[in-house]
Amino acid sequence: MTPDQAMRAQQAAALLNQRRFAEALDLLAPLASTLPGEADIRHLLGAALAGTGDAAGAERALRAALTINAAHVHAAVDLARLLAAQERHEDLLAATEAAAAVERPRLALLDLRAQALQALDRAAEALAVRERQVGLAPDNPVVHHNLAALLGDMGHADRAEAAARTAFAKGGDAPETWLALARALQKQARYDEADAAFAEVLTRRPLALDALRDQAQLVWMRTGDAAAACARIDRMIVEHPDVSPLRALKAKVLTYAGDPRGAYEAMTAGPLSDAAGHLAASRAAVAFDADKALEHARTAVGMAPEQEDARRGLVEALLAVGAAEEAASMVEAMLRDRPLDQYLLAFQATLWRLLDDPRLSELCDYEAVVRGWRIDTPDGWPDLDSYLAELAETLRGLHRLKTHPLDQSLRHGTQTSMDLLVSEEPTVRAFFKAIDGPIRRHMALLGQGDDPLRRRNTGAYRIKGAWSIQLQPDGFHADHLHPDGWLSSACYIALPDAVEGAGREGWIQFGRPGIPTAPSLEAQHFIKPEPGLLALFPSYMWHGTVPFSGDQTRLTIAFDVVPA
Repeated sequence: MTPDQAMRAQQAAALLNQRRFAEALDLLAPLASTLPGEADIRHLLGAALAGTGDAAGAERALRAALTINAAHVHAAVDLARLLAAQERHEDLLAATEAAAAVERPRLALLDLRAQALQALDRAAEALAVRERQVGLAPDNPVVHHNLAALLGDMGHADRAEAAARTAFAKGGDAPETWLALARALQKQARYDEADAAFAEVLTRRPLALDALRDQAQLVWMRTGDAAAACARIDRMIVEHPDVSPLRALKAKVLTYAGDPRGAYEAMTAGPLSDAAGHLAASRAAVAFDADKALEHARTAVGMAPEQEDARRGLVEALLAVGAAEEAASMVEAMLRDRPLDQYLLAFQATLWRLLDDPRLSELCDYEAVVRGWRIDTPDGWPDLDSYLAELAETLRGLHRLKTHPLDQSLRHGTQTSMDLLVSEEPTVRAFFKAIDGPIRRHMALLGQGDDPLRRRNTGAYRIKGAWSIQLQPDGFHADHLHPDGWLSSACYIALPDAVEGAGREGWIQFGRPGIPTAPSLEAQHFIKPEPGLLALFPSYMWHGTVPFSGDQTRLTIAFDVVPA
């Protein structure tokens, strides 16, 4: 590179720093043509092209820089950012592997790689990257925060707490780190400490919606008092009346407290200025005024026509008013882009049933794809009954709250805060050995095929999240599905006597939609619970439970299965 060329490259870099991308491009294009083997020039060219909106050209230039020098850290970071914005996570990992393999890679590159691995559900590999960052920058509070957040997502609450406290010791004080700490404490059932940590988040950032939601949920689960749960939210609404997400949060609490009209009134007490606000209003109204729900849903889609959740909300409202044909055309279009989306498959099955479409059997052949299996007796116990009795005692010790969380299906019951997959309790660890055989037998029963269920059957699996539910008398699961699973489950540990009586009390039911439909649809299939029985079924299937009477509780473990 001549002195003149070097000067022009420096001028271009200065223009890039000033965000004068087109001017930088005018300097860099001829330089790149004259100097095809200069990785730095290709990198600057890629940055200029990205700045002018030419993502494809930027990718070509940045890849060219890495072809010349695979360890060019700046080109690797910029390419990683470009690919991350397009959600091309596998491409990101492949393109930046060499740059990340150097002895001291840029922390920003490792950040992007960890995020890509998390997006691909490769948490263990992401954890290795986060731990490497800590090794490279042990005094940086941000890397300890990132480690805490990931450990929390993985369910390692004690390690997440330790990492968050290390971040504080290194000088960190970010509200995000306090949030990671609060969640870790809650998962360890240290509820007073968790509540105090949520308060620290909100002292630093009063409109931190995640913390407001989590604290409101904790108050609700501990007390069952919707007014107490909404107290801080109400204060924020008074101070910020135009912030509709605050009203949406209050509406969510009231919805799960069983007050949809109150939820709608909370949502519409101020201006609805965006699609999310109208969508929240629609979902509150659908319980009592389907036409009003449809009006809000159409407005939401008009404001954000490409937003997946808004379109899904419109489908829900159309089903509620009986407009099955319009809903069907929307679902078919969305399924072309997301053929394995569990929500869309549930909508498809519901619509086929409403329209008397024979293709319903492709998704909902209950006899073929829903089955109850007896779990195996794990090593160390003389028989299954002995094991279940010990497991029940362990699980009951984990149910320390008063009522159900937000965004979950159970009503009048509790759900464990921790992911059972990371439990050190011997009885809980043995559970995952006891269910291995039934899961494998179920996959063999399903076999291979072209339908959305069987096409994912690799013959191998992993568990994605496991939790215990204890329903109180009159408790039940509202009809729902599991959007992140392939197969879902209910394993019965201890049951009330009511399951033996008339009326199918406490039984699991399939086929009744968890959203209003016109006409309404009832359950089509049931499984009677038995201690030690594991019900397995497609995650896209609507399922819930029949409420039960008496004075005994119903104790289960549920988990999702995904292909490995």
